[in-house]
Amino acid sequence: PTKQQPSSNQPPAATPPTEVTQAAAKMSHRKFEAPRSGSLGFLPKKRTKRHSGRVRSFPKDDASAAPHLTAFRGYKAGMTHVVRGVDRPGALMHKREVVDAVSVIETPPMVVVGVVGYVETPSGLRTLTTVFAEHLSEEFKRRCYKNWFKSKKKAYTKYAKKYEDGAKDIDAELERIKKFC
Repeated sequence: PTKQQPSSNQPPAATPPTEVTQAAAKMSHRKFEAPRSGSLGFLPKKRTKRHSGRVRSFPKDDASAAPHLTAFRGYKAGMTHVVRGVDRPGALMHKREVVDAVSVIETPPMVVVGVVGYVETPSGLRTLTTVFAEHLSEEFKRRCYKNWFKSKKKAYTKYAKKYEDGAKDIDAELERIKKFC
C-alpha cells in the first residue's frame, strides 16, 4: 500500500512545546560558553611607538611649599609573591605567614632637563614658558630623534647659543616663571 501525502492546505505537524524548552535549557549564553580571554582595555596588542610612560595624576599643589618633585615615573615590570608574617593581635592569622601577590615596579633614573611654567586659566593649566638646561646630554638629544644615526644632530644647538651671550633671555624667562606661575 502507498503512503498518503498530506494535502497542501493542512499545516505541518508542530513539535511539542516540551522539546523546545528542553533544548533551550541545554544551551547557555555565549558569554558563559566561550568567555573572553583577556581584557579589551589592553587592545591593540602591539609594540608601542614610544616607550616613555607619563604621569597620569599629580597630587594637589601646595603653594606655600618650595618647588619640588611631585611625581616619579615608574613602569610595571611584572609580578611575584612574598611571604610575610601577620602581626594583628586578635586575628585568626596572627603570628602566621601568608603569601601575597606583589607588583614589581621599575623606576629608571630621571634627569631634569628644564623647567616649565604654567598659568591657571578658566579651562585648566596652560604652559607659559619653558627653560631648558645649558648642557643637555647626548642621551637626551637621542630621545628627540626617531633615527639618531641619519640625523644631523642639531637639536638644541640654537638654544645653547642663548647662554653664550650672557644668558639675558634665559634669566628673563626664569623671572617670568617666578612672577606669573
